[in-house]
Amino acid sequence: MIALAFLFRYFMVSMKAYWVLFVFFCGTYGYAQPAIYEFLRTDIGARAAGLNGSFLTIQNDPNSLFYNPASLSSITHPQISFGYFKHLAGINAGNASYVDTFEAVGTIGIGVLYFDYGTFERVDATEEVVGTFGASDVALIGGWGTMLDEVTSIGISAEFIHSSIAEFTSSALAIGIGMTYSVPSQNLVIGGSILHFGKQLTSYRTTKESLPLDVSIGLTKRPEHLPAYLNLVFHRLNRPTKTFAERLRAFTFGVEFLLSSSLRFRVGYNNERRKDWKLLSKTELAGFSFGGGVVLKEYLVDYAYNSFGNVGGIHHVSVGIVFK
Repeated sequence: MIALAFLFRYFMVSMKAYWVLFVFFCGTYGYAQPAIYEFLRTDIGARAAGLNGSFLTIQNDPNSLFYNPASLSSITHPQISFGYFKHLAGINAGNASYVDTFEAVGTIGIGVLYFDYGTFERVDATEEVVGTFGASDVALIGGWGTMLDEVTSIGISAEFIHSSIAEFTSSALAIGIGMTYSVPSQNLVIGGSILHFGKQLTSYRTTKESLPLDVSIGLTKRPEHLPAYLNLVFHRLNRPTKTFAERLRAFTFGVEFLLSSSLRFRVGYNNERRKDWKLLSKTELAGFSFGGGVVLKEYLVDYAYNSFGNVGGIHHVSVGIVFK
């Protein structure tokens, strides 16, 4: 990873001007959407979940590893984070990440995302129960981020993905790249990322499928007279649509209010989720999220709730430690 970091840094110094063009190209022409590994689209960490996934340009958080590896460069002290959330239908899932900074190299992070779908009955052709089987998904990720100059950061990540149902398995390798640009005078950070760009190594079926490639752009703004961070992200810009307006349908917006030096409140909105789930639910909360956090010296405790309307919701809990 360190050798790859050096090579990528050299490459990006010369290719910095072409990054936006590449993102635009992917967003304009698109790629086919996959049917597997959709668990990779899950919000990771209670802070990110409270903002409904508007996490692309969030600074100083180890879980940025999963959203934009370039944001790792904003971390100045070693940090670790553990998260747990209970998904719909009783699915248990968790995540963990650790990030540390090395002066000569940059910031390195590692993480894991795990889904346990539980135990199911196995039946034969006569519908007689003959045993049980389990199913799970896991993604292991490593990332690197560094500053190109005082306002520009870049990053790259690599992930191994594994899925299993009973004795059948599927696996894949993927990379991600990201970039952020800060405007200190405006308290503004803008950025973009390309995640899950890779290839399936083994498949459940004879035909290999595409990974859930995600091209995103977004920003984080701290208003001058408002103690809050405003976050806006356009996701999945690579997916093929009939019109450009349809491509912007998958956006999320989140606000993190700084109530005090140790207390946070968050609210988020997922436009695509609201449009899709509102068809199945009459409640007005579908697509919204709420959460908060407490900072106690070096400890961070966060909670979030993501609503899917009458279908239910997801509770997220995270605990983080900053080693100063």
